[in-house]
Amino acid sequence: MLYMTWNASLWRIIGCVAVLLLFTHTIVYAEESSSANYKLEESFFGIGGELDAASGNYQAKLAAGELAAGNSSSLNYQFQGGFNTSDVPLLEFAVNGGIYDLGILDSSSTAAVTPSFTVRNYLSSGYVVTMNGIAPSLADGGHTLTPMTTLAAAQPGTEQFGINMVDNSNPNAGTDPVQVPDSSFGFGLAATGYNSSDMFKFVSGDTIAISPKSSGQTNYAMTIIANVASSTPSGQYGGYLTMQVIPTF
Repeated sequence: MLYMTWNASLWRIIGCVAVLLLFTHTIVYAEESSSANYKLEESFFGIGGELDAASGNYQAKLAAGELAAGNSSSLNYQFQGGFNTSDVPLLEFAVNGGIYDLGILDSSSTAAVTPSFTVRNYLSSGYVVTMNGIAPSLADGGHTLTPMTTLAAAQPGTEQFGINMVDNSNPNAGTDPVQVPDSSFGFGLAATGYNSSDMFKFVSGDTIAISPKSSGQTNYAMTIIANVASSTPSGQYGGYLTMQVIPTF
């Protein structure tokens, strides 16, 4: 029998730091159409509306007769439709960090826990989520559970440590990425290598999730699994994961 505490207490802290750093590097602005004779700022097509209605006492955006709203894109362009759009890039990243306990492990079954996080981005061409960390190891460093460096199924009795980002039946854990409010607004995906049900992998530095375009909120669930062999040294094991979200342009 092996008791393991999966220590993810640094996860929330480092995740937030990554977000702050990304905000300082993603304040970019789309080039406006202009020449020596004209300049075209945020414009609209419709029967009415005002991007910046203001006086000394109030400020507002007005929408009337809006013909279309939402995102449209191709390989070469992207635009946001609707009067109440902003020209300020946004990247939000929230991690449900903390300590995740895999419990008492034995060679007859697979242990699993499922942390979660959300990402939302605006006015970039998408994002990638990268994962860094170490597999659980004894406090004295005498032994580390074997990370799954190639994609494989969970096999009780074989020492393994891996993750994926989708719904699984063996073990019964995790969910596929969920788009909020629906798939017409959110576009986040589990990345290749972490998007196969019941198959797991763990390589520090890998990309685990992506969005190919600006996206509404996507809710992700990461399934972390561990298996031990009869020869695995007993003791209390611990490790950590950190994640970083990087916008793409």
